[in-house]
Amino acid sequence: MTFDEAQIRSALAQAWSLKTAKQWTPDTPAAGQCNVTTVVVHDLFGGEILKTGLPGYDVDHYYNRIDGVIVDLTDSQFSAPVSYDDELASRADAMECVLDSEYETLRAALLARLK
Repeated sequence: MTFDEAQIRSALAQAWSLKTAKQWTPDTPAAGQCNVTTVVVHDLFGGEILKTGLPGYDVDHYYNRIDGVIVDLTDSQFSAPVSYDDELASRADAMECVLDSEYETLRAALLARLK
């Protein structure tokens, strides 16, 4: 499967739900989806998992680097641009607060929309 950012963004917007992250809302569907999205995209398309700290929050924000290009598929949840640290992270780091059911639900929903 080839990574097409526009196609993936469109499919994710339809695939995200309360079943993929409890912070999801209809107004901000990307909210809380960074960990699970990053891992699903990594598993399907490869590349690297990166993270950055968010000022004012006690959590890391996860995103991908695919074919040398930084890709933050959940950037629409932020009202201001993110200053990225591009710190390498592991799949286990990103999965730390993701339920297996959230991962499986997003993976299946994304694949269904990419067919």
